[in-house]
Amino acid sequence: MDHAEAVASNRVNWDERAEIHVRSQMYDVEGFLADPTRVSDVVRNDLAVLAPHLPDSGVRDHSLLHLQCHIGIDTVSWARLGAVDVHGLDFSPNSLRHARRIAAADGHHITWVEGDARRASSLIDRRFDIVVTSAGTIVWLPDLGEWAQSIHDLLEPGGVFAIRDDHPVLGAMAFEPWTITDDYLGGGGTRTYDDSGTYTDGPEAVEQVINHEWRHDLGEVVGSLLDAGLAIEAVAELPYMDWPAFAELTPCPEGWTLPPTSPRIPLNFAVVARRPPA
Repeated sequence: MDHAEAVASNRVNWDERAEIHVRSQMYDVEGFLADPTRVSDVVRNDLAVLAPHLPDSGVRDHSLLHLQCHIGIDTVSWARLGAVDVHGLDFSPNSLRHARRIAAADGHHITWVEGDARRASSLIDRRFDIVVTSAGTIVWLPDLGEWAQSIHDLLEPGGVFAIRDDHPVLGAMAFEPWTITDDYLGGGGTRTYDDSGTYTDGPEAVEQVINHEWRHDLGEVVGSLLDAGLAIEAVAELPYMDWPAFAELTPCPEGWTLPPTSPRIPLNFAVVARRPPA
């Protein structure tokens, strides 16, 4: 299967996931809409990474693009924090259908764009002060070169990009520490597996069980952004993640972490990069 076919197969899977996720306790769409002061835990963690690279006002009054935005809870959270001209891009039309409904119910005007994050700059004819992506995104992209160049081209000169995502070492362990079972380094081709489950709570399953992922090690992530002309301002390996990926994890203020008795390994990584001023 070539990359185009694999991405199309993943799109069907994520269209199904969207139906499950909008009903899940994890996303708690109704609770989110009922409390206009709520910001998603994902965005709260992302902002902690991004804040040192922003003015004291944070994202307020800055234009923002959220790549691989899924059902829009995080995108609306950025708008609630004061970002303006907010755009959300995702390849799943059903995810965007729910995102439009959620944003409309929240009273925020957000521009939703359907498409591949690798081609975002060809789909959006403007630049942004801030571009963000996080929480289970880049494993769904076959390569990062076009993705990074697109991010560069979408940023205003002096604009900032941030990614926080599952650490690639977890994929090498198939999220089952402590045995290496898969590639850590990128470039090993497509990883295809069957899985009817998804990361939210409850027993609901998808019918499109075939998943296609691509490994991207930390060096590849940083290198692709540098090759695209961005300046790296920060790299971090973090001891927490957004979802309980395996049984050993315990709740913590940021989401989930390993107990004190476990070996200390990174669960997330974060990179902040900036387009050099003109």
